[in-house]
Amino acid sequence: MTGAPEGWVGGWIDVGLQLPSASERWRSAGYRDELRAWVARETGEPTSLEPVKVRAWASVWRAVTPGGVHYAKQNCATQPFEAALLAELVRLVPQHVVPLTAVDLDRGLLLTPDQGPVLGEGDLDTWRRVVAAGAALQRALVPHVDGLVAAGVSRLLPADAEEYVAQRLDGFAALPAGDRRALAPDRLAALRAHLPVVRRWAEQVAALGLPATLVHNDLHGNNVFDREDGLRFFDFGDALVMEPLAVLAIPLEMLAARLGAGPDDPRLWRVAEAALEVWSDRAPLAELRAALPAALQLGRLGRTETWLRCTPPMNDEELDSFAGAGAASLAALLDAPVLGHLPG
Repeated sequence: MTGAPEGWVGGWIDVGLQLPSASERWRSAGYRDELRAWVARETGEPTSLEPVKVRAWASVWRAVTPGGVHYAKQNCATQPFEAALLAELVRLVPQHVVPLTAVDLDRGLLLTPDQGPVLGEGDLDTWRRVVAAGAALQRALVPHVDGLVAAGVSRLLPADAEEYVAQRLDGFAALPAGDRRALAPDRLAALRAHLPVVRRWAEQVAALGLPATLVHNDLHGNNVFDREDGLRFFDFGDALVMEPLAVLAIPLEMLAARLGAGPDDPRLWRVAEAALEVWSDRAPLAELRAALPAALQLGRLGRTETWLRCTPPMNDEELDSFAGAGAASLAALLDAPVLGHLPG
């Protein structure tokens, strides 16, 4: 697997890192030729090879080949691990993830066969299926965390949370004047004052005793296929090794926005409890519910790290849209959790 560039601090990306544009390379004729040659070696000469998505952080192409329709993906240099991670997941938990046709670990390329339409967001029962199946995947991976880290996935555990936030704040403070990625000075000061609160959240979540495992970090129905043998997950480019309840941060925030739901909405609790029940043999359900608001806050750190990893290869146009996403994700620690309430 292609190694991460210099600019990492304690396994986490440096806030100030800047790299050449990834999307401009992916849009070039040279990259198309390179990708076509690789697909041809793996499946036969494609009759069609067209981009489906080209973002600052990843490129996905649809290839029509003698072996059927496939999708090729490559992530940016600061999220290079997905190919190695998916290869490991296919080996360990093939029933939970999309199959792999081919992988190039040196270049971080992966090729998967067409799985049909995605599950989609659907109704509450669909969301419950997604989070419950996601938690089952997490349970299955608990014994294999060291292998996931060896594949390139970073750890961000409750014990790391306070140090992580402090490092991010130092990184934002060191950005030069006028940097579009900057965190506003008042937010910076407020977050520094909030570090003892982050420590208390981490202590509460750690006290549950749940094991570290894979957190997808973008869990929703558009990253899932509904196959005859169950749900199969894909798009692991944002993944981290965290405590397991952090995985609920993204689906609950998405669902709350869609429903216009507040922190006491029983519909959100119904979805959350489909995942909590998977862990109820490791901690009482009442304790899981009580710690969930703090876990959701710590889950926002996962999204912060994703945005900070995706920002270095952005060009000017992409920075116009996304430069402040990492700072905004970190500043969300000052907001109330999407579900439940924190102690006063």
